Amino acid sequence: MRAYIGRQQAVSVEDFAELALGTPVELWLGVEGETDEERAAREDAARDILADNPNMPDDLVRMAAQVIEENPDLFDILPLTRLAWRRRAARKGVAA
Repeated sequence: MRAYIGRQQAVSVEDFAELALGTPVELWLGVEGETDEERAAREDAARDILADNPNMPDDLVRMAAQVIEENPDLFDILPLTRLAWRRRAARKGVAA
């Protein structure tokens, strides 16, 4: 079974998230080992995107809910949640 968002095929949780966001997931979650300057630039870019698209958070929640409802067997959010938790814990210096 294939799942498409627009013309793009989504084959992983990360694909669904990136296609729903319209940006790489790393823009919102960060990347391991990023410097303070890189984090500041990434967060600044994210703020600009949200300022230009004030309805984006609500739209994304609706899209995510629709994708999950239509493809429950394809969308296992737990690995993405664990990844985000580990990254957040690593930035704070806490063992995950």
